[in-house]
Amino acid sequence: MRLVFAGTPEVAVPSLDAIAASRHELVGVVTRPDAPSGRGRKLVASPVALRAEELGVPVLKPDHPRDPDFQASLRSLRPDCCPVVAYGALLPQSALDIPPHGWVNLHFSCLPAWRGAAPVQHAVWAGDEVTGATTFRIVKAMDAGPTFGVMTERIRPTDTAGDLLGRLAEHGAGLLVTTLDHLEDGTIEAREQPDDGVSLAPKITVEDAEVVWGEPAVAVDRRIRACTPAPGAWTRHEGERLKLGPVTLTDETVPAGTVEVRKQEVLVGTSTTAVRLGDVKPFGKKQMPAADWARGTRLASGTRLGDGGTGSG
Repeated sequence: MRLVFAGTPEVAVPSLDAIAASRHELVGVVTRPDAPSGRGRKLVASPVALRAEELGVPVLKPDHPRDPDFQASLRSLRPDCCPVVAYGALLPQSALDIPPHGWVNLHFSCLPAWRGAAPVQHAVWAGDEVTGATTFRIVKAMDAGPTFGVMTERIRPTDTAGDLLGRLAEHGAGLLVTTLDHLEDGTIEAREQPDDGVSLAPKITVEDAEVVWGEPAVAVDRRIRACTPAPGAWTRHEGERLKLGPVTLTDETVPAGTVEVRKQEVLVGTSTTAVRLGDVKPFGKKQMPAADWARGTRLASGTRLGDGGTGSG
């Protein structure tokens, strides 16, 4: 089949590479426009755009896929199907109708669970033991189209959202190519998603990522892992944000939100048992082990983080 791939972030690159190496003909790539990055806010092409240029594939960067000029360019490429991984823009019906086999999305959950922008983060946060990836035909309703294939992946106890997404991106690339193979051969049939088991995974904001020390240790651990690497879990210390890397659960008891400083470790209390801080990133400084931060700031046991550990804010 003639394929036009749509994707934007690094997580989409394994699927782009797998399609480029497949039996199909990759005739174009659609990605989001160049975006400002870094302190200088210089415009930078997306990871998918950069990889497509390395592959020598034409790249389309519409401001929105409803743009008539974009749709005319897409039609000129005569795609049989448009595989999609984390493209990042809603597709109008006029664009969906262009390829005969439609737009086939690789979504990082076992649909109908975790429809939305942040399925992996929500799976980690919810404490799911298993998640996966699903291929489905895109329809107007979000992540609600009929499915083609699914793979599963165990969520490990120490997985961050970044760890898990990395594995799903690699393994899911094979699922996407297999789905495209079967579509071309006519040996796969789309199945409507069930009405039960639907859960939503909206984007997680910076405000959502603030640690609530008044929650149980397990909930604190899940929130931090779900928000790593983005948007990054954090708490407040002396009025400034302190970013937190993954923590370790302990059997010790410390008052919620209260710090206990030891020679080689820093504990913080929750509503159940304390957690041991891993790496932290103070405002305006580099990431460092919590014990180094404590020594550098002369952090004293009894210091309170956040608002005292009873809620967010």
